Amino acid sequence: MQLGKLERHRLIESVVSRKRVGTQFELLAALAGAGCVVTQATVSRDIRELGLEKTHDPLGRPRYVQPNVVRRTDPNELLNSILGQFGRKVTPAGNIVVLQSELGSAPAIARALDQLEHERIVGTLAGDDTVLIVATSERDAKSLARELAGVLD
Repeated sequence: MQLGKLERHRLIESVVSRKRVGTQFELLAALAGAGCVVTQATVSRDIRELGLEKTHDPLGRPRYVQPNVVRRTDPNELLNSILGQFGRKVTPAGNIVVLQSELGSAPAIARALDQLEHERIVGTLAGDDTVLIVATSERDAKSLARELAGVLD
């Protein structure tokens, strides 16, 4: 189906607001799924004209968003959201806190922890499903573990 530019722009805005679309090819596929077949050059031009911005979702995956969409900027809110969805278990071990999560979510959790600039956190190290959080002391690690476990409950 051929849509005019205005209708196509409305469809693109609808698609990027409803689902994570991180590449032009994903957008092409989403438009085709809605019955609107266009070229990559057209999609590229539409993205530019709409002023879509490329950002990242809480898991660090690329995503287009509309420029007037308010993005979450509070690091505590972001961490609570990610931990609530993907965090599984928190265990203190000496001055380290071991945080286990869903597969693939550890880097996003570590990034959110780093953005907190928490006074008890020296640094983080993330694998695929585990984050090691280095605390300033064993006492701080236990306190931090309790704090993070509270978000998981």
